[in-house]
Amino acid sequence: MKFDNILKEVNGFGKFQLKLVLIQMLSRISLPCHFLLNNFMAAVPSHHCNISALDEGGIFANLTSDEKLAVSVPTGRDGTPSSCEMFSLPQYQYLSGSNMSVDADTIQCHNGWVYDSSTFKSTLATEWDLVCSKKGMNKATATIFFIGVMIGAPLFGFLSDRFGRRPLLLVSYILSLTFAGLSAFSTSYAMFSIMRFFTGMSLAGISIISIVLNVEWFSIEHRTFSGVIISLDWTLGNLLLVGIAYCVNEWRMLILVVTSPLILAIIAWRWLPESARWLVAKGKADDAYYYIKKCADMNNRSKYLSTITPMTLLESVENETGDKKYTLVDLFRTPNIRKLAICSGIVWYGVAFTYYGISLNITGFGLSPHLTQLIFASIEMPLKIAVYYFLKKIGRRLGEMGSLLSTGLCLFINIFVSQDKWLFRTIVAVIGKSMSEASFTIMFLFTTELYPTVVRQNGVGYTSFLARLGVSISPLIMLLEDVWCLFPAVIYCAVAVGSGLVASLLPETLNARLPEFIEDIEKPRSSDQHLQSHLTIEKRAKTVTVHQNLDG
Repeated sequence: MKFDNILKEVNGFGKFQLKLVLIQMLSRISLPCHFLLNNFMAAVPSHHCNISALDEGGIFANLTSDEKLAVSVPTGRDGTPSSCEMFSLPQYQYLSGSNMSVDADTIQCHNGWVYDSSTFKSTLATEWDLVCSKKGMNKATATIFFIGVMIGAPLFGFLSDRFGRRPLLLVSYILSLTFAGLSAFSTSYAMFSIMRFFTGMSLAGISIISIVLNVEWFSIEHRTFSGVIISLDWTLGNLLLVGIAYCVNEWRMLILVVTSPLILAIIAWRWLPESARWLVAKGKADDAYYYIKKCADMNNRSKYLSTITPMTLLESVENETGDKKYTLVDLFRTPNIRKLAICSGIVWYGVAFTYYGISLNITGFGLSPHLTQLIFASIEMPLKIAVYYFLKKIGRRLGEMGSLLSTGLCLFINIFVSQDKWLFRTIVAVIGKSMSEASFTIMFLFTTELYPTVVRQNGVGYTSFLARLGVSISPLIMLLEDVWCLFPAVIYCAVAVGSGLVASLLPETLNARLPEFIEDIEKPRSSDQHLQSHLTIEKRAKTVTVHQNLDG
C-alpha cells in the first residue's frame, strides 16, 4: 500500500488538514507584508531643501510658504520646486514673477530637507535623508532584503530535509520575529540593512517550508486545493498590509505591526504536525504513525487504523535508502532529476523576473499607493479561484505554459501601443500582471509535486534561490532604457516566452502520486530498469517454488 493510499484511508482532506492550513495562515500572511513593505516603509514623500539658512534677518517671516519657496528653490519644467537644489542666495525678483535673473546660482541641499507628512509621517527616506544623491541607498534596502531571502531559501530547504519541517518552522518564526523587531529599533542605516538581510533570510524558511508541509498532508485529489488555498494567504496578507499601512504611517511601528502575527504563529506551533511523509522517508515509522493516528482521529476515520501499522508505513515508501543524507548535489546526480532541476530552475527564474518586472513598472493609475496596492490585491482573489478550477481540470504544465506565454503576449502588445493610449496600455498591463501572478501560484504547487520527498525541500529551496536571483536582477533591467526605450519590455517579453517554452519540458503531475525517492523519478523513465525489475521478480518466484518443492 502506497503512502498516498494510506493518507486517503484516513481522509487526506478533513478537519486535520483544515487545522494545518489555518495554523500556517498565521505566519504566511506576514510574508507579503514584508515582501511588499518597501512600497510604504521606503516611500519618498514630496520634499525640497531646508531653506532656513537663506533667511536673512528674519525677512522670511513676512512671506507666505509659497513665496519662501519661490525665492529659495528653483522650479522644474513642470513648475514644481526642485527636490535636490536651492538658490545660493534668495532671489526676491521672483516675487514679482520676473524671469530675468538667468544667472542665479544654485547649490545642492546642504542643510537637510523638508518633507510632506500628509501621507507618511516617517519613512526610511525621511529618517536618514535617503533622497537625491542617496536615493540609491533607499532602493538598496529592498535588494538587501531579497538577497537574504535568496540565501535563506536553499539553507532552510537543506535543513528542513535533514531535521524536519516542524522544528525548522519554529526556528523561522523566532528568527523572523527577532530580526524584524531589531530592524524596527535600528539606530543607523547600516544596522537596519543588516537586520533586514537576516529578516529576509528567516522569512524564506516560512515561505518554502509551509507550502511543502501542507502539500505533503493532502491526498492526491486535493493537492490542487492545498496549493491554491495557500497562495490565497498572500492575497489576504496583501490586503492586510494595505489596511495596516493606511492606519500606521510611521515606519518603525509599521514593521512591528505587520510582524505581530508571528507571535500567534509561535503560540500555535505546538499544534502543528510534522510531515508523516517525511518521517516515513526517514525511517521514523513510530513517529509517523503517531501523526497518522491523530489525523485519523480528527477526521473520524479511526476504524481504518486497523490495517495501518508502523511496518505498513515503512513498506508504503519501500525505503531503500536507509539513513542516507541528501543534499543539493543530489538534484544533479542522475539524468532525470538533473533535467527536472535545470528546467524548473529556469522557469522559476523567468516567473519571478517577469512578475517583478511588471509589478514595478505598471503606470497610468494616478492613484495613491494605498489604493493602487488595494486594486492589485483585489485582482488576485478571483484570478486564483479561476486558477484552481483550471488546474483541477487541465493540469499544471499547460497552466504554467499558458500563463507565461500570455504574460509575454501582453508585454509584446504594449511594445506597439503608444504612450498616449494610457487606458489601453494599463488594461493590457494589468492583464499581464494577472497572468504573471497565475504563473507564480501554479509554479509553487507544481514544484512541490515534482521533487521527491527526500529532496523536496532542497528542490524548493534551490528553485526559490533562482527566483530571488531573478527578483534582484529584474529592476536593474530598467536602466537599459537609456540604450533603447523599448529594450526592457523586449527583455521581459523574451524571458516570459522563453521560460514558458521550457515549462513544456516538465512532466505533468495532475492526479499523480508524489515521488518519495529519487529512484521513483529515474525508474519510470528507464525501460531497461523495468525489464530488470521484472526479471528479478520472476527469479524470486522461481526460487520460492524450488524451496516449496524441497519442503514438500
